[in-house]
Amino acid sequence: MSYQALYRVWRPQRFDDVIGQDVITTTLKNAIVTNQLSHAYLFAGPRGTGKTSAAKILAKAINCPNQKDGEPCNECEICESITNGTLNDVIEIDAASNNGVEEIRDVRDKAKYAPTQATYKVYIIDEVHMLSTGAFNALLKTLEEPPAHVIFILATTEPQKIPATIISRVQRFDFKRITANDILGRMEFILNDKEIDYDDKALKVIAKAAEGGMRDALSILDQVLSFGFDKVTYENALQVTGSVTKSLLSKYLTNVVNHDVKDALSDVRQMLESGKDAARFVEDLIKYCQDILLYQQSPEMVEESELGVINEEFKKLTSIVDAQRVYRMIVDLNDIQNQMRYTMHPDVYLDVLTVKLSTDNQQAANPAQPQPAVQTASASNVDNQLVQQLKNQVASLQKQVEELTKNGVASNNGGNSISEPARRPAAKKPSGSSSNARVNLTKIYPVLDNATRQDLTNIQNIWDELLSGLDVTKRALMNVSKPVAASHDGVVVSFEYPFLFQKASTDEELQDALGNGLDRILSYVPDFVFIPAEQWPEIRKGYIVAQKNSGKEVREESENSSVENSDQNDDNNNEKQDNEPKIVKQATQLFGEDIIDVKDD
Repeated sequence: MSYQALYRVWRPQRFDDVIGQDVITTTLKNAIVTNQLSHAYLFAGPRGTGKTSAAKILAKAINCPNQKDGEPCNECEICESITNGTLNDVIEIDAASNNGVEEIRDVRDKAKYAPTQATYKVYIIDEVHMLSTGAFNALLKTLEEPPAHVIFILATTEPQKIPATIISRVQRFDFKRITANDILGRMEFILNDKEIDYDDKALKVIAKAAEGGMRDALSILDQVLSFGFDKVTYENALQVTGSVTKSLLSKYLTNVVNHDVKDALSDVRQMLESGKDAARFVEDLIKYCQDILLYQQSPEMVEESELGVINEEFKKLTSIVDAQRVYRMIVDLNDIQNQMRYTMHPDVYLDVLTVKLSTDNQQAANPAQPQPAVQTASASNVDNQLVQQLKNQVASLQKQVEELTKNGVASNNGGNSISEPARRPAAKKPSGSSSNARVNLTKIYPVLDNATRQDLTNIQNIWDELLSGLDVTKRALMNVSKPVAASHDGVVVSFEYPFLFQKASTDEELQDALGNGLDRILSYVPDFVFIPAEQWPEIRKGYIVAQKNSGKEVREESENSSVENSDQNDDNNNEKQDNEPKIVKQATQLFGEDIIDVKDD
């Protein structure tokens, strides 16, 4: 092979090479030295933090005949075979593609046999959370009573999806995100070893873009080297990561704070014309605003997180902007970020955002603006006037209540009508501010075009199993939801409460978890479209009308075919209500339809 990626060439081969996980590597080395090995380990943590590498090093160390102080020699036949992946006694399994019961049963059966070359037979199961419920049950018995010569090492990025019965039978090690300083030091070591010149600021950009993953950092560094012909420069790092320079962010926010709309819009144009991603620009702005708030409270914390790169423009901006103004900016930025996910014209949203941020608090920033005349009065006179007005309003309301009460009593004494239920308004559904719940019809209609009863039935049959695979927080959010239409490529899910619909629509982690669950259960991943339950009948009816207007027929097997039937049922119910006696209507209005049972004598 001519070229290998940096993260493969520089993969750790000893515990001392694992970056940022000193507690874990020390514990494992001591366990090897004292021969206090467990039969099963669980390595959990974010991607690119050294879980699989540590598993391979552990497999080498416990089988290496020349191991010293818990470290493998990496020179003997067994160490080289494990490094190359050719030793039959160390088996790596990808649970994402081997997640069935049969695969785990095969592991359980083969684990009984003694190792051929090594001292221990080691099973490394990567992404173990992808195993099905049946596969976990098949693995459980082996973990409970394993053979003496077998060690299991489970690796996962989502430990909350692993059953508690499995976790209770393993030693768990939580790998943490690697700090930017550690990532920076590792990249400097690699580039110095390869004798490649680099810009310190470029490596700091890469270290921050990696978000705690060493593998991600080396992959980005690989791209920068390819982009710049083995030259690591600050401009190349910004181009590859899509980041925006600190100077442009400072300039933009300074114009916004000073209400200079024209120059702020010009900054946006400059950013877009240079090829920067609009969503990444908004994300960088949110992070920059966060740094402003933190710097106003603890400058040392920001200097540490920014690796000492703090320019004078940033310091000046933190001294002139008010914290409350920054809070409002973050809220507006977050709203725009959510809206930009569904648009093909992000520049429009950026322009609107810029105008909104620049004009915010402009009245408060202009002390020369004339104040209302009422402020010329003394504070005591204003207070007295307000108190007198409130007293008059209270007296007027009390008088109206007394009159209404008297009229209600006189009407009841007449015995001709039941006025109390008539005065009570009919029970209304609690408002969930559904008007604010935005539904993307461009995603719903394609699902309805291909929706079938069979696809919906398949989703409904596994819905409980799908929710059981979520963590407690996500399961609580999805408990008030149900699938209402489905095709092979999409599922429409309705939420009983609009505010939960809005929360689920912006939770990418929830949607990824649902997709992973469906892939594990049904072996395909449809797109999820969320809607409020109270809007579903209108959406369904609108779809039927659109189909009829376009001359298309609604397929009988589709879930949408029930729209016309539901409309007919509504008409029948309305006709039935018109024929009901008056006393039945009043009783229904008072007690509700669920309690009333009308019988003819």
